Amino acid sequence: MFKNVLVLIPSERPARPVIDGAVLLTMAYGAHLDALAVAYETANVPIAAAGGAAVAMIVEETRHRALERAEAAMRVFEVEAEHAGISFTCRTTSATPGEAITIATASARLHDLTVVLQPEPERDTFDNDVPQEILFQSGGPVLFMPYTFRGAFAARRIGICWDGSRLASRALRDAMPLLRHAGALTIISIGNPRSIPDEASPQSLVQYLARLGLPAKVVAFPASHSEVQPAILSIAADEGLDLLVMGGYGHSRLQERLLGGVTREMLQSMTVPTLMSH
Repeated sequence: MFKNVLVLIPSERPARPVIDGAVLLTMAYGAHLDALAVAYETANVPIAAAGGAAVAMIVEETRHRALERAEAAMRVFEVEAEHAGISFTCRTTSATPGEAITIATASARLHDLTVVLQPEPERDTFDNDVPQEILFQSGGPVLFMPYTFRGAFAARRIGICWDGSRLASRALRDAMPLLRHAGALTIISIGNPRSIPDEASPQSLVQYLARLGLPAKVVAFPASHSEVQPAILSIAADEGLDLLVMGGYGHSRLQERLLGGVTREMLQSMTVPTLMSH
């Protein structure tokens, strides 16, 4: 059960999708919600000819403006959280990008779920980097809200992306509180079904879920590796899914700059909220 939820409030991008998603999810589960907003400090400022004092002034002014943005985003969250009547706390801090990753990932390790905003490749912002690091370093599930998301979040129809792997199994278990409250479950099997052992086949997953009182159907779609992500989103649209559950493949972006192809494409192009586990 989700009893302690963390939401990372972006300070350089629109925060409404994660605010709405986190608040509504917290209300649904009677959970406590901790909100974290980071003002990113950076040394990438012009070197002033006047010397160190002028440089220090520029750095401090940059930090001050970043902190103002983070505090403004947090005030929006506070209004929504108070209106919803949920239990919550707020933390706004300034930090370098490296420090921000350490703070956010360490915080996520002591929460049942972390809600973040989908990265937006077209924008050069540290708000893109920290969510991915939380996925790979926190050890827990991460709910990515699409930056285009509008409206109320309710996980009534859930798609489980299943390939029989360890990461798919981890995501399945991490999403179980959501699965137990869903109205319909769809197991999405993409690619060659013969590559999955019988013991972990989509049909075996149907039986497993049935024993938990969770009926599910299978939608299978033969596709090459490059077609997997478009096929998943196509099925999500056809089935009217509110949420996708999938393993997060790859490694820390900043450490190895390597993401699994499907994970990378999903982070770039997701159309519905997606819970990932690594």
